[in-house]
Amino acid sequence: MTPVQEQTPPAQVRPGAGAQAFKDAMALLAAPVSVVTARDAAGRRRGFTASSVTSVSLDPPLVMVGIALTSSCHDAMTQSGEFVINLLGEQHRPIAQRFATRGVDRFAPGDFCAWDDTTALPCLPDATVLLRCTTADVIRAGDHDLLLATPRQIRIRDHAVPPLLWYRRGFHTPVPAPAAA
Repeated sequence: MTPVQEQTPPAQVRPGAGAQAFKDAMALLAAPVSVVTARDAAGRRRGFTASSVTSVSLDPPLVMVGIALTSSCHDAMTQSGEFVINLLGEQHRPIAQRFATRGVDRFAPGDFCAWDDTTALPCLPDATVLLRCTTADVIRAGDHDLLLATPRQIRIRDHAVPPLLWYRRGFHTPVPAPAAA
């Protein structure tokens, strides 16, 4: 008796590594969603939705945030010297959408407050994780700048809230896998 072999559907082959093929491939890379906030030179609150936030180094602690050169927040983020990474949970989907939209007052509903009495950095008090960061370096990488930063303060909130993810060009919340029998 010969074993039954499972048939795997053929992979969709795309010639070259063009921009659209790259975008389509990266759409399948699930990423946590954050809102990154800062103050610009005039003291105005600025922020954007980011799925390109990652840890870089443990010693020294470093995080990286990617921001498009065309972002309305680019100058504020690259010049402010400090910013807050607000890691979002599933309940923050409307905030993530608002901060990803151009031409709206992203801070209008009053979800954000100041980090503390010594800094007016905007933060989302019920974010799953808050990282108050100092910029260590800004590195140009294609059509983005990469902000390398040192977390100066960390606040961890609710571990039980499922994370908000960016996947297949939309916001999603993971569903826990059933326990193994």
